Amino acid sequence: MADLGFDGKVAIITGAGGGLGRSHALDLARRGALIVVNDLGGASDGTGSSETAAQKVVDEIKAAGGEAVANYDSVATPEGGANIVKTAVDTFGSVHIIINNAGILRDTSFKNMTADQLNPVLDVHLRGAFHVTQPAWQLMRDQGYGRIVNTASGAGIFGNFGQTNYGAAKMGLVGFTRVLAVEGAKNNIKANAIAPVAHTRMTEDILGPLADKLGPEYITPVVTFLVHEDCPVSGEVYSMGGGHVARVFIGVTPGYTNVEDFTPETVRDHFDEIRSEAGYEVPANLNEELMLTVKALG
Repeated sequence: MADLGFDGKVAIITGAGGGLGRSHALDLARRGALIVVNDLGGASDGTGSSETAAQKVVDEIKAAGGEAVANYDSVATPEGGANIVKTAVDTFGSVHIIINNAGILRDTSFKNMTADQLNPVLDVHLRGAFHVTQPAWQLMRDQGYGRIVNTASGAGIFGNFGQTNYGAAKMGLVGFTRVLAVEGAKNNIKANAIAPVAHTRMTEDILGPLADKLGPEYITPVVTFLVHEDCPVSGEVYSMGGGHVARVFIGVTPGYTNVEDFTPETVRDHFDEIRSEAGYEVPANLNEELMLTVKALG
């Protein structure tokens, strides 16, 4: 089969000055996409800024024969998000692909979490995805095409010590993705999320000896496929790392129904039945989940 190409497609990639974002940018550019390389150039905790990181990736892309432009705005403000999209439109004429990859870490146990550790993480990860995606949304609607990938994390989906801020932001991105999938369906806008396990600047202290087996090059192939026009799915989440990829989904068990005598005691007595994973279903949206309740009551 033919290689996946992106000729003429304009892609915004946030946090693309290194790690996963750089890997995504280089691969999409090699396949013909026109890239906006966004990176504030700050430290892993979000402090500071520099134009060096983004420009180096742009230089790499151009040296390989591709087209790219650097952008240094912060995703953490509506103005920054609007400027990122403006850079794409002013330079290349539109936006077809958004990869929300920018992120920071400010880890600490929940009992020690402060507003200065919570708010910036929410601003970059969760609000940042909103700030960048919304200014491009109408463009995608008007052209009847869009592909969005949001970078979630197992820390949000499954939980991880010391990351209540990060986990809340990342699980928020799952909900954000699901709603974009519902709202974008009629205009051929597809949104999916990834939960990568990869060796980047943000994870190098966590992974230890596993790091060499978990490079960004094992994440990018999934992202490249998810932002291609041939991607058949929307609203889904994929876990990946080291050459392995798997779907993560939210399921609903058959549960327990008792219209006549529904009390705390009957909930207690049937709790194993409520929790049983046998026969679960995977709703694609809120309406499908509601229909499961209607069916149980029918």
